[in-house]
Order: sequence, then C-alpha cells, then structure tokens
Amino acid sequence: MITITNLTYRINNRPIIEEANLTLMDNWKTGIVGPNGAGKSTLFKLIMGELQFDGGDIELNTKRSIGIIRQDLPDNDDKILDIVLAADLERAELLTQSETETDPYKIADIHTRLNDIEAYTAPARASSILAGLGFTEEQLSHPISSFSGGWKMRVALAAALFQQPDILLLDEPTNHLDLEAIMWLEAYLPTYPHSLLIISHDRDLLNITCDHIAHVENKQLTLYTGNYDTFERERAERRGLQQKMHVKQQAQIAHMQKFVDRFKAKASKATQAQSRIKALEKMDVVSAVMAERTIKFTFPQPDEMPPPLISITDVNLGYGKDAPILRNIDERIDMDDRIALLGANGNGKSTLIKFLAGRLKPQHGSLDHANKLRIGYFSQYQTDELDMTSTPFAEMMRLMRGNPEAGVRSKLGRFGFNKTLQDNQISALSGGEKVRLLFALISYNAPHILLLDEPTNHLDIDAREALTQALLEYEGAVVIVSHDPSMLERVADRLWLVQDGVVRNFNGDLADYRQMIIDNRRQAKKSKNKEKKANKPSDNEVEKLAGAHPTMGKKQLKQLAAQKRKKNPELHAKLQAAEKEVSKLNRQKQDLEEKLGETDLYDDQQKAVNLQTQYNKLVQTISGAESSWLELQETYDNIA
Repeated sequence: MITITNLTYRINNRPIIEEANLTLMDNWKTGIVGPNGAGKSTLFKLIMGELQFDGGDIELNTKRSIGIIRQDLPDNDDKILDIVLAADLERAELLTQSETETDPYKIADIHTRLNDIEAYTAPARASSILAGLGFTEEQLSHPISSFSGGWKMRVALAAALFQQPDILLLDEPTNHLDLEAIMWLEAYLPTYPHSLLIISHDRDLLNITCDHIAHVENKQLTLYTGNYDTFERERAERRGLQQKMHVKQQAQIAHMQKFVDRFKAKASKATQAQSRIKALEKMDVVSAVMAERTIKFTFPQPDEMPPPLISITDVNLGYGKDAPILRNIDERIDMDDRIALLGANGNGKSTLIKFLAGRLKPQHGSLDHANKLRIGYFSQYQTDELDMTSTPFAEMMRLMRGNPEAGVRSKLGRFGFNKTLQDNQISALSGGEKVRLLFALISYNAPHILLLDEPTNHLDIDAREALTQALLEYEGAVVIVSHDPSMLERVADRLWLVQDGVVRNFNGDLADYRQMIIDNRRQAKKSKNKEKKANKPSDNEVEKLAGAHPTMGKKQLKQLAAQKRKKNPELHAKLQAAEKEVSKLNRQKQDLEEKLGETDLYDDQQKAVNLQTQYNKLVQTISGAESSWLELQETYDNIA
C-alpha cells in the first residue's frame, strides 16, 4: 500500500504539488494522468526517493520492492538477455550462492527459494518478454552496445517487467514502441501480478490496463475508481455538481451578506446580524470550476484537386547503393484517402513517408504528382531542427513573408498559440508546444496532403484528441504512421501493410491486424520449435559452409559437406559423438533442475544435498564436454 499525506513539493518556491493526499492499495493498477507539466513524473521521483519533498509524508511498506525503467543501462558487450536476467537481483545472488555453498541446510533453503521465484524458468520468461517487445531470437545474444537508444529503452522496459517488483512504476512505457509491441504490452500489463503505477497518454492502454486513475491537477491528487473512460465521465459529473453547488452557495452568501449590511447597525437585529457574520466566516466555500485550457488544432482547408494526387509506379526504395528496403511499389493516393501505415519498426514505414514527401529519391521507378500539389510533412525528429533562438511568430513570418502581422498571428492562433506564446523563444516551449508549432508551420499554405510520421509524441491526451478532431475535419489526404491505435481507428479508412519489403493493402481493420499479429507470433513459435527438433548436425555443417561459400546453392553445399565427411571420417565421428554427449548432459542437467525445484524434496535434507552435489559435478562435466566439443568443431571447421 502507498499512502501519501499532505504532500508538498516546490521548485524555486513554486509549489508543484501542495498538501496532496492519495491512498493506493496493493495490486491496484493505477493510471497517473494530467496535463503536461502537472507533476506526474515528479510524483514518481518522490515515491522513489529521488527527490525530497518539502512537507507531508509518503508511507511505503519497507518490505515492498519498487521498480522503475532504468535510464542507465550499460553500453558494453553484455548480451541483452543477460541484462534482463540480471535485473532479478535475488535470483542472480541465489544462483551464485548455489554454486559455492556447502552447508546442506543452506543449500536446501537456497533451492526452495529458487523454486519459489521460478528461477529455472527465468530465461524462457525473459526471452518471451523481449520477443513481445520486438526482439528476434538472434538479437537476444547481441551486445547492448549494438542497439540504438530506442531499442535500449525496450531492453530497460523488459528488465523492469521481468524483475516483477511489488510496485512497478512505468513512465510513458509506449514512447519507444511500435504498434505491434504496444499490442503485446496491452495484453501483458493487465496480468501483472503486483501493484502497477503507469503514466501514459495512451487512452487505449489506460482503458485496458487500469482499474484506478489518479488525476494530477491544480497541485492536487484525486483518485477515481475505474479506467480512463470512467474517470472522464465521473470527473465531468463532479465538475458539473461542483459548479452547481458553487452557484447555490454564492446565492446563499449574497442573501446573508445583504441581511448583515441592512441590519448590523440596528440594535434589535444586531444579534442576528452577528450570527450571520459568524456563519459566513465558518462557511467552507465551494470554489468555482476553473475553465480548462482547451487546445484547438485547425488545419486550413485545401482547394480541390483532381485525382490522383500521387501516383507511384514500380518503385524500389533504399539508401545509396544498399539493397532496397521496399520493392515494386505500385500505389496511388487521392484527395479523399486516409491511409495508416502498419508494420513493425524497421520495415520501412518512415522510408515510405520520406519518399512521398520528396525527401528520398527512388532507386528504381517513378513518382508522379499533380501540378501545384502542396505537401505538409511532419517528422518526429523535426523538433530537433527548429531554431531554438527564434520565436514561433518569427518562424511563421519567415514562411509567410509579405503577409500582414495579423494574418501571421491568426495562423498560429489556430494551433493554440496566444500572443505571449508566439513571442516566446522556441527553447522555452514545452515538447507539446513545439509539436503544435510544427503543425502550424507545415500547414500554413493549406497543403493537399498531410504526411505524418509519429505525430502524437509529446502530446498529452487532450492534445491528441484535438489533433484527431482536426484531422477528421481536414478535407485533404492523410498518410499517417502512429503508435496510437485510438487515433488510427478514428482517422484512417485505408490500411497499408509495410512488411517483408513490400507495401500492400490490408483488407481489414485494426482488430483484424491485432489478430494477424497474434496468429503470426503463434506460427513463428511453432516454426521455431520444429526447427529446433529438425536441426541436425549436418544442417549446422551446411550453414557454416554457406558462410564460406556464399555463391553456392544448397545442393552444392550438401555435396561439399558430404565430401568433407568422407575425407575426415574419424574426426567427423568424434565431433558427432561430442555433440551428442553435450546434448545428453544438458538433458540430465534439465532433469536435475526440475527435481531441485520440487518443494517436497527438501523434506529429505540428505537427498537434497546429494542432488545438489550431483548437480554441481554435472555443471563442471558439461563445461569440460563443451570445451572438448568446441575444440573439435574448430579443428573440423578449419579443414579446407
């Protein structure tokens, strides 16, 4: 349980959270919501003890473990699977102790605890989480240093989920995920076995995952029971009731004050007047509902243009002389098209958007577009290209040179920029305000088509809703890449699947796409299991020869492997025997691990000690057998 009492935190004497109260019970899944800058991430840091509060208290059960997505992952040659496994500190420590401990009673305790925390199934669980977040089986053994920042954050998320702390804090966990990984996370988080606190601007994730919502607003914390949709409905009802109570109370106050003003000087009414004055002083005044700051997006409407806006013929896309990422694209885009691009990260969605925007030339084929076609292109990385020393007004004036000041300010006003914000330095704008500025800049000339690559990053839920409404009202074409399923479902009426080097129409909706992802994962798992069963030494031999002879066909490679075996029958036989011995020993090790995981084993202490001794000897035997096998393999591989 987490109990927050009269919590106050200030930055430069400015209160961010002030005398706030909140109680969260064990195993609740609580969404932390509120506008950007309200203090959601600050609240997490206060709970973690990274910040010291100025007043009040946060009570946590000291025996409860707390976990958060790490920002300090190593940048070395550690395998990502090992990094995730190492996140469970207790398991790592127990496994180390099991190899060195000699006291039979302590050994029994160690293996009882290892069984309790399911230590022997940990590699499979860690692999499953990493696979759900988009990593292939081959990547599990890759060093962390070989991955980009976004993929490293996926590893950090996997480590936090695998660790399974009693209280897990997730701050915008979907920021670095594609739609496929988000779908997996939406299925995983509702089954999380402990308490979960999640900051997110993803309405679908909050609806699917959360059973409570904590709203951070006006320096206070307000708890609601239910998911995000329930929170919105109940909050609107509360605000309506509060405003009615405020109006009623103000009328009562005015009536009492009128009596006081009229009769306080009359001796016969003085007592009654004083009574009303005291009542007014004691009255708990109900505040008026403050008008919420509404964010408004309005895209200017383009003039009508005959179809097609864009026609793509037999196009291959790639970078430089590298092999094409996408091949044989034949598509067209008309003015009434609303197209969402689907596909996992790395399949070429951003590449296709860049090509449509004229930022990338085709390696083959052609693109034809209508005369005087105007394109608005938004990229998630364009905020880094803004001139931080400039102002929104100056940037818009640069684009609209020759237009009157009022017209320029009106364009910015369509995207929620008042005069003060228009004249602020861009460096002082929040992430969401910079995104809104980009929307204003790319659409100032009423483009016929909007190309949007992850437009919702840095936008809170209200801003995402405003953007969705603006796109629904916009009369031009839209091509969008987004990890916000709610936006895609409402905005897009066509789906293009970018996968396996091709672009094709997807006949179905997002629900069908979700099911396709699930089916593909199941099929991939089945195929992987079949491949493991069928993976004989001769197949490994052919694969190794393929690396040395990339131009050979499979039939030639098999013939070459056969010749190699005939010329070195004795060495080949030793190699096969060594490999079979390693496999047999590993099966014995697995059997022993299952026995050591049985809780009733430790009723017989001597039997437990004998099994542990046997296990330790077997681990040493396997190490020697693997070394011998690898030496034989290296000798065999080096034979011409």
